[in-house]
Amino acid sequence: MNTITAISRRTVLASGAAAAVSVLAPSGTARAQVNRTATRNMHVSLAAYSMREALTKGTMDLFGFIDWCAEMDLAGAELTSYYFKKDFDAPYLRELRRRAFNRGVTVSGTAIRNNFCMSDGPEKQKEIDGVKRWIDCAAELFAPHIRIFAGEVPAGMDKKTAIGNTAEGIRAVLDHAAARGIMLGLENHGGITARVEDHLAICDAVGKHPWFGINLDTGNYYTNAYEELALAAPRAVNVQIKVEVMRSDKGPKEPADLGRFKQILVDATYKGWIALEYEADAEPTLAIPRYIKQLKDLFEG
Repeated sequence: MNTITAISRRTVLASGAAAAVSVLAPSGTARAQVNRTATRNMHVSLAAYSMREALTKGTMDLFGFIDWCAEMDLAGAELTSYYFKKDFDAPYLRELRRRAFNRGVTVSGTAIRNNFCMSDGPEKQKEIDGVKRWIDCAAELFAPHIRIFAGEVPAGMDKKTAIGNTAEGIRAVLDHAAARGIMLGLENHGGITARVEDHLAICDAVGKHPWFGINLDTGNYYTNAYEELALAAPRAVNVQIKVEVMRSDKGPKEPADLGRFKQILVDATYKGWIALEYEADAEPTLAIPRYIKQLKDLFEG
């Protein structure tokens, strides 16, 4: 074979390979569409609040909850503070941490109840101290995130003052959160955070901080749920997925468009935990595994 023939043959082969690649590879538009819908580094967890009846009655405890998460092959378990043993101590937290480790489950975070809307005083300081205590508990659990609340506007207080009070309360705990390496996420949990504009106003008043963001609950905006979620999503540091949404304060609830939730988070370039917080009427032990499968297919598939 002479040199010219060899070169020609290589050219034809290369052209054929390139053509094959061009057929198999998506076009620029298709690539953009693939990238636009693909998830990156999102992992599904389950909030203990989903099993609140069993945990309140004592037919399940947090150790059993971790075991159940492991049985469902979940990467994470969110341990809601309401269901910790009464008067628990550090050894109890370490036992929870060990149980999760032995089951191959990460404690994705914890969730607490607090009220920062009130004015300065002993009650406000008690709330601040309580959040700091939970920051220490989260560090003991190796849990990277705590869901916090803002609270209700006190009678006779204007909203602007309450927003300022809430921001001051959050700022008062952020140095401690930073020192322990715990992210704080302010949830849209009714009260002063019922509307996205007020939720974001609190965040703006707090100011940018590397250990603070939004715990985005997909079921807790009640006017234009998907539109409001899209506004808040870029600041999310943790996400709690509900399987229902409401279009107004008075309902009714309707099935959530989980695919639309996914797209909102992809568009916001969210990375992190997606914790199912189940509140619908169907029996949780039957419904939760089905929703977990859907969420894993959506966010981890």
